[in-house]
Amino acid sequence: MAAAIVNARHQVGLCQTCFHLSAEPVCSICSDRTRDPHTLCVVADSRDVIALEKTREYRGRYHVLGGVISPMDGIGPDQLSIQPLIRRASKADITEIILAISPSVEGETTTLYISQLVKPFVKVTQIAFGLPMGGDLEYADEVTLARALEGRRELL
Repeated sequence: MAAAIVNARHQVGLCQTCFHLSAEPVCSICSDRTRDPHTLCVVADSRDVIALEKTREYRGRYHVLGGVISPMDGIGPDQLSIQPLIRRASKADITEIILAISPSVEGETTTLYISQLVKPFVKVTQIAFGLPMGGDLEYADEVTLARALEGRRELL
């Protein structure tokens, strides 16, 4: 069992394109020609890619930052894969970048920072945040309720 864990650690690395975990130089998502190459979903880490893939709703490509900007933890923009993201946004045929970063203080800081850097090259959107299914309004905090109202959409 220990040998299997050690082997897995040596075989798994980061995709050269999106920085998602991969046993190959380019991950299966980046090499999938059926996915939309014009849309990038930016996430903090590989767990977010896995969560979004479980929905089976998103068919574009990803970019994994490797964390969020957190000055208290000594993590600045230089420790994240933000420069490769800017290169992808400016050189590739990307039409939209979706920022799917958790709504913490650090996540909001990272979202704002990235959006300002890539707006000159591409349309930038952010996923909506709001109430979970089965949640009660009376137990939701003010920020969550405000975000739910901001992210509202017209019913068809």
